[in-house]
Amino acid sequence: MKYKTRFILYIVLLVMVLFIMYMIRTQILVPSYTPRDIPEIKQDTLRIVTDYTPINYYISDDTISGFDYELSQLIAKRSGLHVKVYPEVSLSKSIEGLEKNRYDIIGRPIPVTTDSKENFLFTDPILLNKQVLVQRKAEYNNGKDPIRNQLDLAQKHLNIISDAPTRLRIMNLAHEIGDTIYVNEENTYGDEQLIIMVAKGEIDFAVCDETIAREMSKHYPEIDFSTDISFTQFRSWALRLTSPLLLDSLNIWLKDIKKSPEFQKLKTKYYKKKR
Repeated sequence: MKYKTRFILYIVLLVMVLFIMYMIRTQILVPSYTPRDIPEIKQDTLRIVTDYTPINYYISDDTISGFDYELSQLIAKRSGLHVKVYPEVSLSKSIEGLEKNRYDIIGRPIPVTTDSKENFLFTDPILLNKQVLVQRKAEYNNGKDPIRNQLDLAQKHLNIISDAPTRLRIMNLAHEIGDTIYVNEENTYGDEQLIIMVAKGEIDFAVCDETIAREMSKHYPEIDFSTDISFTQFRSWALRLTSPLLLDSLNIWLKDIKKSPEFQKLKTKYYKKKR
């Protein structure tokens, strides 16, 4: 009996030691991030995450370009802060990074809705945008005409990137038409890859921002993006709810930047409408 009790005690101690070692190792390997607002950022770096697309951030001939990347550089110039931009395909990872203080700003399209306002602070509107249905043109789809009436989306499978606010809009649309619309969330790819999959016939439908679809149509003439899924919405950058001072400063910088010739050139470069 005495040996049995001692054996159990050894096992318990071993488990406790292993648990402590695991916790220590976790703390070493996983960086801890303290809460950040403008006072901390001024002493360090303003970290902005955006998505890797032909509109927001891309690399060509060793040169980084994109609307959100170049807007970030204008913010650096206006604020005097050191700004670093991180490309990230996954929206869910961008949100996770914001929540864990790896990033200070999500500089990628997130529609400003009542629900999204519960989770983020949003800057004053930067641009207007909307979600569209990406599908193949008739000549690339066995003569089948593209969908133009939203009622015809009943029982269709629409593909979106994971955690996109677009899901809520599609759910509301299904309620409006009184039928089911199936939503497939892609965890690995971004909007750009979904559009390519539509063009190649791997999937039939995707939903993404009009600006991204328009840019991709230059390289993939198979796609049609003339059917709206949402109304025109404000496009803003998202911050943590715990960064009100950064929000105030960012709105001041953006207000000045939007009056500048550089910003007008930037809008023309990436958002000039071509259908």
